[in-house]
Amino acid sequence: MSFFLDGEPASALQDDTLLVAVLQNRGSVRASEFGDGKRAGFCLMGACQDCWIWDGAGKRVRACSTPLAEGMTVFTHPPHDDWSLMTAFSAHLQAGEKDFP
Repeated sequence: MSFFLDGEPASALQDDTLLVAVLQNRGSVRASEFGDGKRAGFCLMGACQDCWIWDGAGKRVRACSTPLAEGMTVFTHPPHDDWSLMTAFSAHLQAGEKDFP
């Protein structure tokens, strides 16, 4: 099956989960948000948050329990920068402004 991983073409076997497909193509699922290295899944049954990745619409999905679909787009990093938006919003509130653009 073909899919897109971080904007690049990739391939995997039919019936693979996203976890298997991503690990087969990259060797890790994502980088830890705490800066302690690359992640490869932990519980492998959907109970932890170690394998969260993002689909093409920006929705977080659990790679260990989400089946791969033909042509699917997935990202191993957030498709948009939420931290910059949160920082801007916080500064906006601290300035006493009511409407956020």
